[in-house]
Amino acid sequence: MLGVRYERHAADWCELALPYDARLIGQPDTGVMASGAIIALMDMATSCAVWIRRGGFVPQATLDLRVDYLRPATPGRTVIGRGECYRLTRSIAFVRGQAHDGDADDPLAHVAGTFMFTGTGA
Repeated sequence: MLGVRYERHAADWCELALPYDARLIGQPDTGVMASGAIIALMDMATSCAVWIRRGGFVPQATLDLRVDYLRPATPGRTVIGRGECYRLTRSIAFVRGQAHDGDADDPLAHVAGTFMFTGTGA
């Protein structure tokens, strides 16, 4: 378990938090969190934003999630992931977001992606 927790949301976005945990360290010599944990956080935050915008859960698959890393996460700090669903079609959701470790004006990663609805009600 990653330990991701819900923070807050509005009509088309969701914020989740990933507390620092030694089990998530990707670089033992520096204590920097592994990129895979941040990717998982952002996949969850953007998925949550889609469900909020749609008004409920619908099964979906991640078609693409591009992650641009801007800097390493600061060791010891919680990483906040904010995902936004900015467009919906009948079968595709378009998302974007960013991750930071305390200052939203100094992000550590930007993401952009698409999800395809896979279940009934899509």
